[in-house]
Parts: sequence; C-alpha cells; structure tokens
Amino acid sequence: MEISAVQNFVLTEKDFRNISKLVYEHCGINLHVGKKELIRARLAKRLRHGNFKSFSDYLKHVLEDKTGKEFSILIDSISTNLTSFFREGQHFEFLRSRFIPSLLEQKAKSRNFRIRAWSAGCSSGEEPYSIAITLLDAVQGQGRWDIKILATDISTSILETAQRGVYDKQRIEPVSPMQRQKYLMTSHTADKQKAFEVSKSLKDVVIFKYLNLMEDWPINPSGGIDFIFCRNVMIYFDKRTQENLVNRYWNVLAPKGILFTGHSESLTGIEHKFKYIQPTIYMKL
Repeated sequence: MEISAVQNFVLTEKDFRNISKLVYEHCGINLHVGKKELIRARLAKRLRHGNFKSFSDYLKHVLEDKTGKEFSILIDSISTNLTSFFREGQHFEFLRSRFIPSLLEQKAKSRNFRIRAWSAGCSSGEEPYSIAITLLDAVQGQGRWDIKILATDISTSILETAQRGVYDKQRIEPVSPMQRQKYLMTSHTADKQKAFEVSKSLKDVVIFKYLNLMEDWPINPSGGIDFIFCRNVMIYFDKRTQENLVNRYWNVLAPKGILFTGHSESLTGIEHKFKYIQPTIYMKL
C-alpha cells in the first residue's frame, strides 16, 4: 500500500509552479520544468513520511511553519549532497603547489599571519575539512598562523552531519595514509559500523554556519577572504542569480583572492571582473 501511495502522488502544474516560485524567491534555486519528475519523486518520500495527502497540502505546511525547519527539509530533499574528501582534486593541487606557497610568502612579508577561506555550500563537511588539511599541512613548522574556514549551507540537517565530522571508509578514501594518521580518528557510525572522525585540530579551524546565499552575509568585507570554494552550487541558479552571486564573491575576496567553481560550472556569459586562471579557477586582481 505504501509503495502504491508514493506512486500515486500527482504533482500538478500549479503545485510545481508554486514550489518552484517559493524555492526561487527564497534561495535562488531555479527548478525548470525538466526537474518536475525529480521533484515529484524526491518530495513524495517526504509526503509519505509526514502523512500529507497531496503536494498542495505539503506546501501549505511548509508555508505555515514559521521555524523554517520544513523549508530546510524541502531544500535538502531536492538538492544533491554527494561529496567526498579532496573531490575535484585539481583544485587542491592548485592550492598546494601554486596558491598557498605564494600566499604564505606574501603574508609573511607583511607580517599578516591571518588566513581566511570560505566553503559556500559545504554540504556534509568533506570540502571544508579537506581545505583545513591542505592549509594545516602547508603551514606546519612555519610558526603560528591564524587559520579559519567558514563553512556554510542552507540545509540545517546536513550541517549537523558536517559538525559531527564522522565518515565511512569510502568518503575518506582520497585522504593519504599520513594525513589519516594526523587528522582522522577511528570511530563508529550509529549502527556500529567502522568510521573515521576528523580530529580536533580540523574542527578548531572550521566554523559551520547556516547561510542562505541569497540573503545578507555575516562577513566583514574589510578583512578580505583569501579564497572561496563555491562548487556545484551555481548549477541550481539562473544566469542573473549566478552573476549577482559571483560579483558578491568579488566584493568579499582579498586582492589576488581565488574563486573555485564546480567542474560543470563556468562564468561564461556572466558579467564579472575575475581573471580566468584555468578551468573553474578565477582570480581577483
């Protein structure tokens, strides 16, 4: 009976338009008509779990929930949170071999030992922890550096997972044996399966916060962020929203700061001031 109930949920054109409008107005995600069946399938699970009779019934509940929790669940349902440590490795190679050595040299000369990075759309935490590993490895033995990585997402449930910092063996596969020894501790999942928890040294430099990228950012632009990872986030936005977002990133980056985008994302067709460095890597000059 339950399987039949899920299959029989009908997402009408009106319901789809209303859901799309709500999502776009609140967080800029563009749900075009090609996403309709995906949305129906993913939200049907939520309808079944919450005993809702229809999509319009569910949407009414979302709008009436003043806490915003149900809206967060809706966004969580329709977005993809697939990631792993050191995903899209060319970005971390660029950090290790080119950007960070130059950044450290430049900052040391001016006696500015402050490094700030931002993982925008941090999902379950593997990305900001990978950034933390890369930075901590780079400054090891070079004195005291003030390192902080802001990690933000619109999903409160995925942020809770990120803050716990516990991952199965598959997720940590790209972490080298030496880095595992330094930054990971053996742990267990809720069902007693072997897992790995990130060390206190990583948790101390990563700050997780809820953030809707379409709203105000709790960031002081005067200090300047050294680099921003915004990967596989803009694919959900239309060109106008992408352009607005990219130019807001420009404003908070320090001179010569770097913006990393996802492998399927490009700034082509967007008006911006960034200098193209290589695919998916852009610099503020």
